[in-house]
Amino acid sequence: MKLSKFKFKLPDELIAQYPAHHRDESRLMVLDKNTGKIEHRIFKDVLEYFNENDLFIFNDTKVFPARLYGNKEKTGAQIEVFLMRELNHDMKLWDVLVEPARKIRIGNKLYFGEDDSVVAEVIDNTTSRGRTLRFLFDGTHDEFKKALFDLGETPLPRTITRAVEPEDAERFQTIFAKKEGAVAVPAAGTHFSRELLKRMEIKGIDSTFITSHMSLGNFREIDVEDLTKHKMDSEQMEITRETADYVNKKRYEGRSICAVGTTVMRALETVVGTEGKIKPYEGWTNKFIFPPYDFTVANSLITNFHLPYSTLLMLTTAFGDYDRVMNAYDVAIKEGYRFGVYGDAMLLI
Repeated sequence: MKLSKFKFKLPDELIAQYPAHHRDESRLMVLDKNTGKIEHRIFKDVLEYFNENDLFIFNDTKVFPARLYGNKEKTGAQIEVFLMRELNHDMKLWDVLVEPARKIRIGNKLYFGEDDSVVAEVIDNTTSRGRTLRFLFDGTHDEFKKALFDLGETPLPRTITRAVEPEDAERFQTIFAKKEGAVAVPAAGTHFSRELLKRMEIKGIDSTFITSHMSLGNFREIDVEDLTKHKMDSEQMEITRETADYVNKKRYEGRSICAVGTTVMRALETVVGTEGKIKPYEGWTNKFIFPPYDFTVANSLITNFHLPYSTLLMLTTAFGDYDRVMNAYDVAIKEGYRFGVYGDAMLLI
């Protein structure tokens, strides 16, 4: 499968700049992956496609305010620092991206906050844009994290060209976000409102959670035509023994299992064994799924409409049949569906 197969013309005006007014009132396209049949619905209608004792699997990762703006010592030049992950709790080491990268070298100090209350020193260059920062902060780790996150802003992707607004802190997050560690929101989960979850419960549809901390690797440009040569960035994930046993039980009973988001689908396929059962796991995954691929665990998928060339689109086409999904995208563009993290949703059954 070649990268060029995932090119399509997406008008800029279809990249959603704001979420739907109500979480569960985005548009929903339903695609039958076996026949190619398409239906146009509202997201809150999604429960009509599931029955009592079916299972939804959600990602309970929590986005943290990862984008900070600091000033370089002496010159005062503004530097954007994007926190990727904490490398060492005690030493306050963080893996970060910096822009403009050319201005930052080992030994430089960066100052954050109006009173320069947080200071960081560059101690390593890991990639052309990546750096390791050691934050210099007197106080407990909790005090440090609070000070750091108070300085940060919601890490909206570059496809959202407007300024960050206060409402983004809530909407760039699922309502069941629990375990902090993501720099991007698992967008499929943002369509679920408290009312919709209550209706699920009343209908007897079950749910469980895995954790997969979304990284920027999902959105990094692929620079090879041959997809077998692309290496995905690793993401931290966790599936507990309780969740693994519950999913395996549902599978054994023949229930419909819906992965809410590509991160959930990827996590499930990371830990599935030869017998079709998933195993508990805590660690990292760099699994890259693109067509052709045989899925084992979930038999339906909820996901947003993704941008051209994205790894998220590749996984979606692997699950839903390349030709049928790409045809559905043509229909979505003609019908004015909204794309991206704040866009509309697709259910593949």
